[in-house]
Amino acid sequence: MKFHKISEFLYIVIATISVFEVITLWDVQRNKAYLFIGFVALSVFMFLFRRNYRKKFNNRKP
Repeated sequence: MKFHKISEFLYIVIATISVFEVITLWDVQRNKAYLFIGFVALSVFMFLFRRNYRKKFNNRKP
């Protein structure tokens, strides 16, 4: 179960790195910046999804 908690926070790390890339690429290459905005949205969604699924799984155990 510890791996599931770690993998959740890896998604947050990916989102943070992607936000930094969006900030640095916004004036230079806007098309790549839009791609990284998609990575941010996907990473945050996956973090919330994994956290919700882990909590459901832990509550089901007796």
